Amino acid sequence: MDPQSAKFIGAGIAALGIGVAAIGVGNLFGQFLQGALRNPSAADGQFGRLIFGFAVTEALGIFALVVAFLLLFT
Repeated sequence: MDPQSAKFIGAGIAALGIGVAAIGVGNLFGQFLQGALRNPSAADGQFGRLIFGFAVTEALGIFALVVAFLLLFT
């Protein structure tokens, strides 16, 4: 296998992290909504944790994108 092919395969595998982050964000908001509908009085107290989890999950997706671009263009 030549190095160019290995670079493309590695970037494709690294790009899978973006999809996994999208699944994580959907799961995060879905679980929050489910909990908020079960106990509406506790939803305000959990909103800060929701935003923190969203930020961390999106950051991991962005890191995966950066790694994929580094593999492609360096």
